[in-house]
Amino acid sequence: MAKHTIKDVALEANVSTATVSRVINNRGFVSDDIKQRVFLAVKKLNYEPNAIARSLKQDKTNTIGVIIPDISNPYYMKISKGIEDIVQEKGYNLIFCSSNESSKKEDKLLQLLFEQRVDAIVLATAGDTQDRVSKINKAGVPIILVDRTFDMDGLRLDSVTENNFQSTYELTSYLLDQGHRSIGLVNGLLNVSTGKERYEGFKAALKDHGIEEDSKYVYNGSFTQEGGSMAVDYFLNFSKVPEAILSFNNIMTFGVLLELTKRGYTVPDDIVVASYGETEAFQLLKSSGIISVVHEPYEMGESVGNILLERLDNKTGPINKVFKPKLVTDNSVFN
Repeated sequence: MAKHTIKDVALEANVSTATVSRVINNRGFVSDDIKQRVFLAVKKLNYEPNAIARSLKQDKTNTIGVIIPDISNPYYMKISKGIEDIVQEKGYNLIFCSSNESSKKEDKLLQLLFEQRVDAIVLATAGDTQDRVSKINKAGVPIILVDRTFDMDGLRLDSVTENNFQSTYELTSYLLDQGHRSIGLVNGLLNVSTGKERYEGFKAALKDHGIEEDSKYVYNGSFTQEGGSMAVDYFLNFSKVPEAILSFNNIMTFGVLLELTKRGYTVPDDIVVASYGETEAFQLLKSSGIISVVHEPYEMGESVGNILLERLDNKTGPINKVFKPKLVTDNSVFN
């Protein structure tokens, strides 16, 4: 059965299409009698307004695109929840996309969201999509960067990030101050700002403590659980196993803990574990001695949501907010 149009409703109610539009959108004066006729026609024909046609007319879709690198990561889900709780109150809905840490996929998603006429885009970039971001932003679509940034060559964008360098510097320094000199590093992705800044913070802490970096003790975990597990397998094959393992995100840390447990190692008695970002697994371990810096992802999402509302209200920017994660040396704070 063919889908009914606004013209069918107008014909059934014996009014013009303009009158049907006014009733459906609750705009302009229409008598109660006419409203009743239109609503009865809508119900009889089971008519559903064309959202795309309406958005073209109003130049607004009330949708916001959110592109994150890993949709399964609780950290990004909490950011997204914070955004949603703020913007939904103003009638906006979110469209979630995952780039899977692929710049090519991210580029396609950016173009797709632009073609779908979203009102704004929130981006936790996988990197190397500056050209697409620049074109979309210059076309009038606000883009807010979250967690990760990149060099925009003069294009000023809003952003909500963390002080990755300082937090990692403090985390590494804590390990060194505790006497650990053999640290196995589970590195992230160096082509994104978070990976690069955390690695720089790590190296700066080593330098300030008079320790030369040994590249053999650096494993590229690519911000994945599998990467964390493979890093443990790599380190445990050393004749001198690291005294501590430092992981640069929560997902890799989960992989580290799983692999250590499978191998029969106890944390921190056998190997100390430090993590940039907490994982839910910490809540299952009592007095685990896991050292971490704790994010505020939900609060970051709320900040993104408030910035979005300002941009969609045509207020000027940019706003660049930086959160400072807290160093936690006893995971009892999570219990």
